[in-house]
Order: sequence, then C-alpha cells, then structure tokens
Amino acid sequence: MFSARSNEEWEARFAPYDQATYQAALKHLHPEDVVLDIGAGDLRFARQAAAIARRVIAIERNAAVLQSGMSSDPLPSNLQVVCADALTWRFPPELTTGVLLMRHCTHFRQYAEKLRQCGAQRLITNARWRLDVELIDLNTPPLPYAQYPIGAYACQCGATGFKIGPVELLTTLQTLDVPQEVYDCPDCSSSSQSNQTPPPHQTETSICPNPM
Repeated sequence: MFSARSNEEWEARFAPYDQATYQAALKHLHPEDVVLDIGAGDLRFARQAAAIARRVIAIERNAAVLQSGMSSDPLPSNLQVVCADALTWRFPPELTTGVLLMRHCTHFRQYAEKLRQCGAQRLITNARWRLDVELIDLNTPPLPYAQYPIGAYACQCGATGFKIGPVELLTTLQTLDVPQEVYDCPDCSSSSQSNQTPPPHQTETSICPNPM
C-alpha cells in the first residue's frame, strides 16, 4: 500500500538533479571559495565544485549514498567528505559559501543561520523557490515583512510568496527580478516551534579528511 512521505522523509532521501541545475549553482562559485555542500549525496556536485573552488566540504548523513559516490573515481585532493547530520555538525569558520540543493528542505532557516554564524557570505540554493537556483547574500539585512508594502518576497524561514498591497507601490523590478528578503513573514510563526536548531556537536565520521 502506498504511504505518503512526510517532508522530513523527503529531505532525508537523496535524489540527483539534472546537469542544468548543477550548472546554475556552479556558475556562482569562485576559485577562492571554501564551499560547504549540504546534503551532498553521491558527491556528483561536490566533485564538480572542487574543480572550481579552493576547497569543498561535502556533508551527507547517509553513509551508503556517500560510499556509492566514492567507489568509482579517486576524490580530488581539495574535497573533504563528512558523514554527519548538517543540523548538528559544527560548521567550520573558514567557509565562504554554502550550497543547499534540496527542494524538499524543511530546515532552510537552520542551515542559513548556521552559515551566517560561521561567517559564510553566500548561500546557493533551490530550497526556497524549489525549481530555480538562487544566490543569497547572507550579509544583506532583511526587511521586516510588516514593513514591505507589496511584491514578491523570500523569507529567512524558507517561505516565498507575493504580498498584496497598494498597486501604486508595485514596480517591475520587485515582481520579476528581485524578491525582497524579509523576516517574520506569516509562515514564520507556524514553523518556529517545529524547526528549532539543535545545539551543535561534533558527531561525524570524516570519510576523507583531506585537510587543506
């Protein structure tokens, strides 16, 4: 009998994306970046990222999936693989960029906040808009949802939407190109209790340390 999976179960499962999605993320990487690939799966993105960035740390909690990605070709020397839960593993302070390719993500707020706390500057993800890959500047202060008059928005909790307001305040830029970063949107109160970040601790198995 078919049993519908919860969002948590979907988040725990690895499903690869097409190369167009990976390319949309790779184009935002720079040679000086230290990248954390959250939910790295079988490392197909992390291997490509390692060809661009100075260092890539790939974290995945499913050891079997990780092993399948390590069984074919040797790992690049600048790719470190960690088997751990990204919610509880302590992010290293040298990170510049996080990558979160996870359309069924239920912990966007926690991952983004952990990246901010360790000093990362950018987050490349499809977790908010589900289909499109976006580049988030983690240093840009968001606007309180209540102060945003009208237009598309993307919240720190991971929710997206369109706020209805006075039509005369609407601009083409708001609606088509640049959703406003906000916090305390209507979805925040419903998710705040269920999505608390667990305290970080070092419960990981580093499969391939490759210290740089």
